[in-house]
Amino acid sequence: MSIDPHLEKEYDNRGRVPEHPALIANWTEQSTAYRAQSMADGTALLDVAYGDDPRQKLDLFGPDLDGSGESPLLVFIHGGYWRALDRGPFSHMAKGPNAHGVTVAVPSYRLCPHVSLSELVDDLRQAIVFLYHRYKRPMAVTGHSAGGHLTACLLGTDWHAYDPSLPANIARHGYAISGLFDLEVMLKTSLNADLKLSPEEARCLSPALWTLPAPVELDAVVGSTESDEYHRQSRLIAERWGAQGAQTSWSLLESDNHFTAIMPLADPKSPMTQRVVALAKSAQG
Repeated sequence: MSIDPHLEKEYDNRGRVPEHPALIANWTEQSTAYRAQSMADGTALLDVAYGDDPRQKLDLFGPDLDGSGESPLLVFIHGGYWRALDRGPFSHMAKGPNAHGVTVAVPSYRLCPHVSLSELVDDLRQAIVFLYHRYKRPMAVTGHSAGGHLTACLLGTDWHAYDPSLPANIARHGYAISGLFDLEVMLKTSLNADLKLSPEEARCLSPALWTLPAPVELDAVVGSTESDEYHRQSRLIAERWGAQGAQTSWSLLESDNHFTAIMPLADPKSPMTQRVVALAKSAQG
Protein backbone atom coordinates (compact mmCIF):
# COMPACT_ATOMS: atom_id res chain seq x y z
CA MET A 1 0.00 0.00 0.00
CA SER A 2 1.38 3.40 -0.97
CA ILE A 3 2.26 6.05 1.61
CA ASP A 4 -0.24 8.87 2.06
CA PRO A 5 1.76 12.14 2.42
CA HIS A 6 -0.93 13.72 4.57
CA LEU A 7 -1.04 10.82 7.04
CA GLU A 8 2.75 10.58 7.04
CA LYS A 9 2.89 14.18 8.25
CA GLU A 10 0.05 13.71 10.75
CA TYR A 11 1.89 10.86 12.46
CA ASP A 12 5.38 12.36 12.29
CA ASN A 13 5.54 13.46 15.93
CA ARG A 14 9.25 14.20 15.88
CA GLY A 15 8.90 16.32 12.77
CA ARG A 16 6.04 18.27 14.33
CA VAL A 17 8.09 18.99 17.48
CA PRO A 18 11.63 20.04 16.46
CA GLU A 19 12.67 20.40 20.10
CA HIS A 20 11.91 16.75 20.82
CA PRO A 21 15.56 15.75 21.47
CA ALA A 22 15.74 18.09 24.46
CA LEU A 23 12.38 16.88 25.74
CA ILE A 24 13.40 13.22 25.53
CA ALA A 25 16.72 14.05 27.21
CA ASN A 26 14.73 15.65 30.01
CA TRP A 27 12.69 12.47 30.42
CA THR A 28 15.90 10.49 30.81
CA GLU A 29 17.39 12.96 33.29
CA GLN A 30 14.29 13.03 35.49
CA SER A 31 13.88 9.27 35.28
CA THR A 32 17.48 8.60 36.31
CA ALA A 33 17.15 10.94 39.27
CA TYR A 34 13.86 9.45 40.44
CA ARG A 35 15.13 5.91 40.07
CA ALA A 36 18.20 6.74 42.18
CA GLN A 37 16.09 8.50 44.81
CA SER A 38 13.63 5.61 45.00
CA MET A 39 16.40 3.03 45.31
CA ALA A 40 17.97 5.05 48.12
CA ASP A 41 14.59 5.27 49.88
CA GLY A 42 13.91 1.56 49.46
CA THR A 43 10.81 2.26 47.38
CA ALA A 44 11.99 0.74 44.08
CA LEU A 45 12.60 -2.77 42.82
CA LEU A 46 14.22 -2.91 39.39
CA ASP A 47 14.56 -5.50 36.62
CA VAL A 48 11.75 -7.79 37.73
CA ALA A 49 11.24 -10.45 35.06
CA TYR A 50 7.70 -11.23 33.94
CA GLY A 51 8.85 -13.39 30.99
CA ASP A 52 11.93 -15.08 29.57
CA ASP A 53 13.07 -12.42 27.09
CA PRO A 54 15.52 -9.76 28.33
CA ARG A 55 12.99 -7.07 27.42
CA GLN A 56 10.22 -8.74 29.40
CA LYS A 57 11.07 -6.95 32.62
CA LEU A 58 9.48 -4.25 34.72
CA ASP A 59 10.41 -1.83 37.47
CA LEU A 60 8.28 -1.28 40.57
CA PHE A 61 8.01 1.99 42.48
CA GLY A 62 6.08 2.77 45.62
CA PRO A 63 5.10 1.51 49.04
CA ASP A 64 4.28 -2.10 48.11
CA LEU A 65 7.07 -3.82 46.22
CA ASP A 66 6.35 -7.44 47.16
CA GLY A 67 2.55 -7.51 47.18
CA SER A 68 2.24 -7.78 50.95
CA GLY A 69 0.56 -4.39 51.35
CA GLU A 70 -2.76 -2.99 50.18
CA SER A 71 -1.84 0.01 48.06
CA PRO A 72 -3.65 0.65 44.76
CA LEU A 73 -1.73 -0.59 41.72
CA LEU A 74 -1.06 1.27 38.47
CA VAL A 75 0.79 0.20 35.31
CA PHE A 76 2.50 2.81 33.08
CA ILE A 77 3.27 1.72 29.49
CA HIS A 78 5.81 3.68 27.46
CA GLY A 79 5.44 4.66 23.81
CA GLY A 80 7.81 4.65 20.85
CA TYR A 81 5.50 3.58 18.01
CA TRP A 82 5.86 -0.07 19.10
CA ARG A 83 9.41 -0.07 17.68
CA ALA A 84 11.57 2.05 20.00
CA LEU A 85 12.39 2.94 23.61
CA ASP A 86 12.06 0.96 26.83
CA ARG A 87 11.04 1.64 30.41
CA GLY A 88 14.31 3.41 31.27
CA PRO A 89 13.34 7.02 30.47
CA PHE A 90 9.97 6.74 32.24
CA SER A 91 10.67 5.90 35.89
CA HIS A 92 9.57 9.41 36.90
CA MET A 93 6.06 8.71 35.60
CA ALA A 94 5.63 6.92 38.93
CA LYS A 95 6.46 10.04 40.93
CA GLY A 96 3.02 11.63 40.97
CA PRO A 97 1.03 8.49 41.81
CA ASN A 98 3.67 7.34 44.34
CA ALA A 99 3.09 10.55 46.32
CA HIS A 100 -0.52 9.41 46.81
CA GLY A 101 0.38 5.92 48.00
CA VAL A 102 -0.08 4.19 44.64
CA THR A 103 2.41 1.48 43.64
CA VAL A 104 3.46 1.81 39.98
CA ALA A 105 4.81 -0.85 37.61
CA VAL A 106 6.73 0.32 34.52
CA PRO A 107 7.29 -2.53 32.04
CA SER A 108 9.41 -2.88 28.93
CA TYR A 109 8.28 -5.16 26.10
CA ARG A 110 9.61 -6.65 22.90
CA LEU A 111 9.54 -4.39 19.84
CA CYS A 112 8.55 -4.56 16.19
CA PRO A 113 9.86 -5.74 13.77
CA HIS A 114 11.61 -8.32 15.99
CA VAL A 115 8.17 -9.55 17.03
CA SER A 116 4.74 -9.00 15.54
CA LEU A 117 2.45 -6.39 17.04
CA SER A 118 0.18 -9.18 18.18
CA GLU A 119 3.08 -10.74 20.11
CA LEU A 120 3.94 -7.34 21.54
CA VAL A 121 0.39 -6.91 22.83
CA ASP A 122 0.65 -10.33 24.44
CA ASP A 123 3.80 -9.23 26.27
CA LEU A 124 1.74 -6.64 28.11
CA ARG A 125 -0.95 -9.18 28.85
CA GLN A 126 1.73 -11.39 30.37
CA ALA A 127 2.92 -8.45 32.47
CA ILE A 128 -0.61 -7.83 33.75
CA VAL A 129 -1.05 -11.51 34.66
CA PHE A 130 2.33 -11.51 36.43
CA LEU A 131 1.34 -8.43 38.43
CA TYR A 132 -2.03 -9.87 39.32
CA HIS A 133 -0.45 -13.04 40.70
CA ARG A 134 2.06 -10.93 42.63
CA TYR A 135 -0.46 -8.47 44.08
CA LYS A 136 -3.76 -10.41 44.01
CA ARG A 137 -5.69 -7.26 43.11
CA PRO A 138 -7.03 -5.54 39.99
CA MET A 139 -5.06 -2.59 38.62
CA ALA A 140 -5.45 0.56 36.54
CA VAL A 141 -3.42 1.11 33.38
CA THR A 142 -2.05 4.25 31.78
CA GLY A 143 0.23 4.71 28.78
CA HIS A 144 1.55 7.19 26.26
CA SER A 145 1.31 7.04 22.45
CA ALA A 146 1.79 3.35 21.54
CA GLY A 147 1.38 2.82 25.28
CA GLY A 148 -2.07 4.40 24.97
CA HIS A 149 -2.94 1.79 22.35
CA LEU A 150 -1.66 -0.96 24.65
CA THR A 151 -3.67 0.50 27.54
CA ALA A 152 -6.84 0.14 25.49
CA CYS A 153 -5.87 -3.37 24.38
CA LEU A 154 -5.54 -4.44 28.01
CA LEU A 155 -8.88 -2.92 29.00
CA GLY A 156 -10.51 -4.62 26.03
CA THR A 157 -9.08 -8.07 26.80
CA ASP A 158 -11.43 -10.85 27.83
CA TRP A 159 -9.30 -11.85 30.81
CA HIS A 160 -11.30 -14.87 31.84
CA ALA A 161 -11.03 -16.26 28.30
CA TYR A 162 -7.30 -15.44 28.25
CA ASP A 163 -6.77 -17.35 31.49
CA PRO A 164 -9.76 -19.00 33.21
CA SER A 165 -8.06 -18.57 36.59
CA LEU A 166 -8.25 -14.76 36.28
CA PRO A 167 -11.15 -12.57 37.36
CA ALA A 168 -12.87 -10.54 34.64
CA ASN A 169 -11.98 -7.21 36.26
CA ILE A 170 -8.18 -7.60 36.36
CA ALA A 171 -7.67 -4.40 34.28
CA ARG A 172 -10.79 -2.35 33.54
CA HIS A 173 -9.74 1.23 34.37
CA GLY A 174 -7.46 3.16 32.01
CA TYR A 175 -6.03 6.54 31.11
CA ALA A 176 -4.62 6.73 27.58
CA ILE A 177 -2.37 9.70 26.75
CA SER A 178 -1.96 10.55 23.03
CA GLY A 179 -3.03 7.05 22.11
CA LEU A 180 -3.58 5.23 18.82
CA PHE A 181 -6.69 3.11 18.54
CA ASP A 182 -7.38 2.85 14.79
CA LEU A 183 -4.37 1.13 13.22
CA GLU A 184 -5.69 0.87 9.68
CA VAL A 185 -4.22 4.32 8.96
CA MET A 186 -0.77 2.95 9.84
CA LEU A 187 -0.90 0.95 6.60
CA LYS A 188 -0.53 4.20 4.69
CA THR A 189 2.53 5.44 6.59
CA SER A 190 6.19 4.49 6.63
CA LEU A 191 5.69 3.10 10.14
CA ASN A 192 4.30 -0.06 8.64
CA ALA A 193 7.76 -0.97 7.33
CA ASP A 194 8.46 -2.08 10.90
CA LEU A 195 4.94 -2.96 12.03
CA LYS A 196 4.36 -5.19 8.98
CA LEU A 197 0.60 -5.10 9.47
CA SER A 198 -1.76 -6.60 6.95
CA PRO A 199 -5.18 -4.93 6.56
CA GLU A 200 -6.74 -7.79 8.56
CA GLU A 201 -4.17 -7.51 11.36
CA ALA A 202 -4.58 -3.74 11.52
CA ARG A 203 -8.32 -4.12 12.04
CA CYS A 204 -7.90 -6.91 14.60
CA LEU A 205 -5.40 -4.83 16.59
CA SER A 206 -7.51 -1.63 16.55
CA PRO A 207 -9.18 -1.51 19.97
CA ALA A 208 -11.60 1.19 18.84
CA LEU A 209 -13.21 -1.50 16.69
CA TRP A 210 -13.47 -4.13 19.44
CA THR A 211 -16.60 -5.36 21.14
CA LEU A 212 -15.93 -4.99 24.84
CA PRO A 213 -16.24 -8.18 26.90
CA ALA A 214 -17.01 -6.28 30.13
CA PRO A 215 -17.66 -2.73 31.38
CA VAL A 216 -14.61 -0.47 31.36
CA GLU A 217 -13.70 3.09 32.24
CA LEU A 218 -11.33 4.92 29.87
CA ASP A 219 -10.14 8.52 29.67
CA ALA A 220 -8.46 9.39 26.37
CA VAL A 221 -6.46 12.62 26.50
CA VAL A 222 -4.27 14.25 23.86
CA GLY A 223 -2.17 17.40 23.58
CA SER A 224 -4.03 20.35 22.06
CA THR A 225 -1.15 21.04 19.64
CA GLU A 226 -0.98 17.45 18.40
CA SER A 227 -2.21 16.58 14.93
CA ASP A 228 -5.84 16.31 13.88
CA GLU A 229 -5.34 12.57 13.48
CA TYR A 230 -4.28 12.19 17.10
CA HIS A 231 -7.35 14.15 18.16
CA ARG A 232 -9.49 11.90 15.98
CA GLN A 233 -7.99 8.77 17.49
CA SER A 234 -8.92 9.72 21.07
CA ARG A 235 -12.35 10.98 20.08
CA LEU A 236 -13.01 7.79 18.11
CA ILE A 237 -12.38 5.34 20.94
CA ALA A 238 -14.34 7.45 23.43
CA GLU A 239 -17.31 7.48 21.06
CA ARG A 240 -17.11 3.82 19.98
CA TRP A 241 -16.63 2.42 23.46
CA GLY A 242 -19.10 4.89 24.94
CA ALA A 243 -21.74 3.59 22.53
CA GLN A 244 -21.21 0.15 24.11
CA GLY A 245 -21.93 1.50 27.57
CA ALA A 246 -18.36 2.10 28.72
CA GLN A 247 -17.56 5.14 30.85
CA THR A 248 -15.42 7.16 28.46
CA SER A 249 -14.25 10.70 27.93
CA TRP A 250 -11.79 12.44 25.68
CA SER A 251 -10.19 15.82 26.24
CA LEU A 252 -7.38 18.11 25.13
CA LEU A 253 -4.37 18.96 27.27
CA GLU A 254 -4.04 22.67 26.71
CA SER A 255 -0.80 23.80 25.02
CA ASP A 256 0.79 20.34 25.20
CA ASN A 257 2.49 18.55 22.31
CA HIS A 258 3.14 14.84 21.92
CA PHE A 259 6.23 14.95 24.11
CA THR A 260 5.01 17.24 26.89
CA ALA A 261 1.59 15.57 27.24
CA ILE A 262 2.83 12.99 29.77
CA MET A 263 4.78 15.36 32.02
CA PRO A 264 1.93 16.15 34.43
CA LEU A 265 2.06 12.52 35.59
CA ALA A 266 5.33 13.32 37.36
CA ASP A 267 3.63 16.11 39.34
CA PRO A 268 1.75 14.90 42.44
CA LYS A 269 -0.52 17.97 42.32
CA SER A 270 -1.53 17.83 38.65
CA PRO A 271 -5.12 17.04 37.61
CA MET A 272 -3.72 14.17 35.49
CA THR A 273 -2.08 12.55 38.50
CA GLN A 274 -5.17 13.04 40.63
CA ARG A 275 -7.35 11.40 37.97
CA VAL A 276 -5.01 8.45 37.48
CA VAL A 277 -4.84 7.94 41.24
CA ALA A 278 -8.66 7.96 41.38
CA LEU A 279 -8.76 5.29 38.64
CA ALA A 280 -6.24 3.14 40.50
CA LYS A 281 -8.33 3.36 43.67
CA SER A 282 -11.50 2.54 41.72
CA ALA A 283 -9.80 -0.48 40.19
CA GLN A 284 -8.93 -1.75 43.64
CA GLY A 285 -12.62 -1.64 44.56
